[in-house]
Amino acid sequence: QVQLQESGPGLVRPSQTLSLTCTVSGASITTDYYYWNWIRQPPGKGLEWLGAIAYSGSASVSPSLQSRASISRDTSKNQFSLQLTSVTPEDTAVYYCARVPPGWGYNSYDYWGQGTQVTVSS
Repeated sequence: QVQLQESGPGLVRPSQTLSLTCTVSGASITTDYYYWNWIRQPPGKGLEWLGAIAYSGSASVSPSLQSRASISRDTSKNQFSLQLTSVTPEDTAVYYCARVPPGWGYNSYDYWGQGTQVTVSS
């Protein structure tokens, strides 16, 4: 059974950097053609795709985040991570990691983490 588990701080101060990690079990993040994603849901709003890292290690982030976001991975730990710099209260959300399997379209996920609440506040 594939499992994804987000971890990171629940509270981040404005202007600081948010770092989240997704630990994957039951599957390898290097297996061909799978994509590993970060998604968030602000309070009262819909889901927002933040970015993804491919099986190859190639990463992409949403243009809406411009230069604030980066995604990386640690294959030895079977983890991938999100860093979001210069956070503001608008970054307050539940953050999820999720997997897109081969041949599935954009925003089509087969496994999700349970989500982690991140609040940006002084």
